[in-house]
Amino acid sequence: MVTRSDDLGRKTVYNLLPDWVFHDQWMPIGRLDLDSRGLLLFTTNSKINHTLTKPGNCIKVYEIWVRGHVTDEHIATVLKGVDSIHGILKALEIEKIGIGGAKTKLRIKIDEGKNRHIRRLFGALKDPKFGTPLKVLSLERIRIGSFKLDIEIGDWRYLSMEEEKILLKN
Repeated sequence: MVTRSDDLGRKTVYNLLPDWVFHDQWMPIGRLDLDSRGLLLFTTNSKINHTLTKPGNCIKVYEIWVRGHVTDEHIATVLKGVDSIHGILKALEIEKIGIGGAKTKLRIKIDEGKNRHIRRLFGALKDPKFGTPLKVLSLERIRIGSFKLDIEIGDWRYLSMEEEKILLKN
């Protein structure tokens, strides 16, 4: 869970990090919802945080498994966008990378991250075979800008100065 503390006493991302990250006020750049996993960057610099989270400033890439048959029409709709209570939800790019039974694996790029953006986007679409809403079963962020996830789940490391410069250029 990406939060500093939880009223229900659940573990947060800070439980995976050294104590000084919490005490020195390191903040996550963006969020991942409770049912998601993947790349998460931290900083103490609010300007860096703003630069990387401002809509349109930085592309994020996710790999997702969707319950349902994702068609070419679905992909066209996702690229065009769907109306939601949070405004238009859409993707910049989407690529079908696998199929398993009634599930579809996709790689999706977005440049903004509204609340549960990808989950709501696909939930607005219907499976053509069963008529039920599509559902994102798993979601993993694999890239922020040019920075790729290169460590195991639960591990952490510092960015090099070069990585930070490249990331901020995106």
